[in-house]
Amino acid sequence: MKASLILPACLAAGTYARSIQGPGQVPLQSNERFLVELSPGNTRWITEDEKWELRKAGQNFFDITNHRDFNDASSTMAKVKFPSKTAYNDTISPMIKKLEKDNMRKHLEKFTSFHTRYYKSTYGAQSSSWLLESVTQTLKDAGALDHNITAVHFPHPWGQNSLIVTIPGKSEKTVVIGAHQDSINLFLPSLLAAPGADDDGSGTVTIWEALRVLLTDKDILAGKAENTLEFQWYSAEEGGLLGSQAIFQSYQKEGRDVKAMLQQDMTGYVQKTIDAGEPESVGVITDFVDPGLTEFIKEVITDYCDIPFVLTKCGYACSDHASASKAGYPSAFVIESDFKYSDNKIHTTEDKIEYLSFDHMLQHAKLTLALAYELAYAKFE
Repeated sequence: MKASLILPACLAAGTYARSIQGPGQVPLQSNERFLVELSPGNTRWITEDEKWELRKAGQNFFDITNHRDFNDASSTMAKVKFPSKTAYNDTISPMIKKLEKDNMRKHLEKFTSFHTRYYKSTYGAQSSSWLLESVTQTLKDAGALDHNITAVHFPHPWGQNSLIVTIPGKSEKTVVIGAHQDSINLFLPSLLAAPGADDDGSGTVTIWEALRVLLTDKDILAGKAENTLEFQWYSAEEGGLLGSQAIFQSYQKEGRDVKAMLQQDMTGYVQKTIDAGEPESVGVITDFVDPGLTEFIKEVITDYCDIPFVLTKCGYACSDHASASKAGYPSAFVIESDFKYSDNKIHTTEDKIEYLSFDHMLQHAKLTLALAYELAYAKFE
């Protein structure tokens, strides 16, 4: 996610940033340049340091250096008809009661214990390995591995791999639930700690808990849902949506039939909303998303969550749903609040668990579980 941050004067020198290397980090290549897309058709070659300056200025971007052949199908995507209202309340409501805040806290405590999850660091690789091992254990505990349900890495050359869990249904029409697993400290990515509790550790554990409860449904386990479900945890979102671009470009080339994609990026911070005297809400992004899917998400929040939604915007390429849209797939994005009240501690050493609300994360888990189930059984034309 993006944030507007001011770089302390003592850290402002780019040469200082390039000359220091923390334990477990890879050295930056100061002369390497990357092609970024700031808006449709607006591209620029920049250094890695300049990437982080854009981030600190609140500027989103795709890094398209290795994705210049990614066909942008966002303006020509096929229209998908989504349900006009929810249909499985009798099944989903009892499942929602199985969601556990303690599971999210336990997982997030471990996930934030890595010095950083910067995608080019050895810590980033270690955290993605831990995530695969731990999510696989969740599948084992549910008996999912006996039902052709898989958890695999989608490998990347920088070392931190994305993770995909696939729950086959009766068709290959696919619904994707996503979050990004990497973190970054924009002041000195190769040195300083980046616990990334909210961005996006919160989204990571939110969709993980929804997956755990979803797997308690015997029909889902047995592949009786109409559609295939995938839970995806992306690497290198902070570097310019690199992991999600790689996945959705591959899906586009393979002709994969993705009917919907929801991104959960930052699900735990509410303090600024409360301080402003506003009601705690789920932020529903309305720009650069699929209107039909977004409308259905509003229905899901109304029917299954205990708090309302608020409509908000986040700009071009602001999270991994943008990669799905670029591939021609309907995508949507929800966040912890109205965007103006989102967490300004992200991308620093202060993005810690102590500032998050697990009650709020539970609301996002309810949304994720309900949407996944509703769309798993949706009869897409």
